[in-house]
Amino acid sequence: MRIVVLGGTGVLGRHVASESRSRGWEVSSASRSSGVDLVTGDGLDAALSGADAVIDATNVTTVRRGPAVRFFESTARNLQAAARREGVPHLVVVSIVGVDRLGGFGYYGAKVIQERLHLDGPVDTTILRATQFHEFAGQFLSRATIGPVALVPRLRVQTVAARSAAIALLDAAARGPQRGRLPDVAGPGPATELPALARIVIEHQGRHTAVLAAPVPGAVGRAVRDGALLPAADGLLVGPTFAEWLIGRDGPGGV
Repeated sequence: MRIVVLGGTGVLGRHVASESRSRGWEVSSASRSSGVDLVTGDGLDAALSGADAVIDATNVTTVRRGPAVRFFESTARNLQAAARREGVPHLVVVSIVGVDRLGGFGYYGAKVIQERLHLDGPVDTTILRATQFHEFAGQFLSRATIGPVALVPRLRVQTVAARSAAIALLDAAARGPQRGRLPDVAGPGPATELPALARIVIEHQGRHTAVLAAPVPGAVGRAVRDGALLPAADGLLVGPTFAEWLIGRDGPGGV
């Protein structure tokens, strides 16, 4: 089976690529560094040629609605068009649990548009929504720490290991073309708040950073408190737990 991974240099994409190889699949990673620009479509046709499935794990580093919408609209349209021209039978696209419940948040609203364009497109697309990754707390700390203090929003989350999400994406690709959404993928829980996970990361690293939990205002805050970022009742819960994952990162080869 030949798989093309878009966003193969990111946290999720790297796991998708490595897990594909462990299954004995032929895998290639398409990114700007390899001459493929998903926003403009440059190099995309050649990258998709001969693929049995394409996994889109691309991302854009903005929370503003305008830039996010432009990115996901362009990439979805270009990917659908190139896949149709090259005869790719199946696209698998990763999304985020809660995007339809937090449409007022610019980035999430853009992901809703991405989902709709793919599901309405000519090439069969499977959408897999995952919760935030276990890696999210550490990533947030790297951006939100100023001196001895980190300001972390009070998001109620049920994080999942990026590697586990990658395996779920590959399982979807292995099942063959299927148009629609799969059950949500999340970690085994229990649900907790992001500042609590940030404190666990800090303690594990032996740091002395103080975490200040910041309430999320408005409708988005109410939705988050009501569980908008948590998996639906039929969601697939997969390990490791956050604590197991954090310990495993220090083991041979990391996680």
